[in-house]
Amino acid sequence: MKILNYGSLNIDLVYRVPHIVSPGETISSQSFLTFAGGKGANQSVAIARAGGKVYHAGKVGRDGQWLVKKIAGYGVNTRFIRTTTGNTTGQAVIQVAGNGENAIFLHPGANQQVTRKEIDNVLHNFQAGDALLLQNEINEVAYLIHAAHERQLLVCLNPAPMDRQVEKYPLRKVKMLILNETEGATLAGKTEPEAILNSLAEKMPESEIVLTLGKQGATARLPGRIIKGLPFRVKAVDTTAAGDTFIGYYLAGRSTGKDPADCLRLACAAAAVCVTRPGAMDSIPSIGQVMSFTSRK
Repeated sequence: MKILNYGSLNIDLVYRVPHIVSPGETISSQSFLTFAGGKGANQSVAIARAGGKVYHAGKVGRDGQWLVKKIAGYGVNTRFIRTTTGNTTGQAVIQVAGNGENAIFLHPGANQQVTRKEIDNVLHNFQAGDALLLQNEINEVAYLIHAAHERQLLVCLNPAPMDRQVEKYPLRKVKMLILNETEGATLAGKTEPEAILNSLAEKMPESEIVLTLGKQGATARLPGRIIKGLPFRVKAVDTTAAGDTFIGYYLAGRSTGKDPADCLRLACAAAAVCVTRPGAMDSIPSIGQVMSFTSRK
């Protein structure tokens, strides 16, 4: 099974500040760093690091060529990434205060310039039984779900960042839904994990629903089966890419036919290793590092 990830590519601009700036206030940053980011790009790297065969599709501006080269260096096939001259690459401007508090605003840039013609051209290269992974940081997500379902691709959706538009997506055409508690509560209208899963299962009875629970691990609900993934206790340094790491590892495992329980355990372990490292994309561990970690547990 090939995995196509049609997702975002962002340049993260991170400013360390004494405190989050207030309206009308001007302060100086203590440092400035640029990172590769975007939920889509992070998840593609996680799939590749887990040993999966992943193709990334999306858009960048001319200022994002280094980002394309970076994810290619991790083993992601980037042949379906297009460069637009009319928009800059998506950007996340991030303030990080000394107490760890952060404030973020996004400029979607080229991420919101995906066309249906481009989508059709990309999907033509995939066949029934391949997987399509989506997040909610690009435009035309609903069309992507429809078009992929028509081609009999297995659609996996991570509805992040969550907004009310997600409720309008054709969710019954989604084969696998992976989301966290906050996203689940918004979509299901419930707050307890079991209630979230039950509500989503009613809306999507034929789908595989995976709910990540942070320090409590994760739970997967398949038709007729519930699986719990126990957490791994570690000292967290930075949780930035933990969710993306989990998704990449889980989908990579499922794409090779592994049992969901084994995939859940491996994804939880990969996320645990990720949070012990600073950064986002660069903190995503390789499959060898994850296997070494689990052998000590």
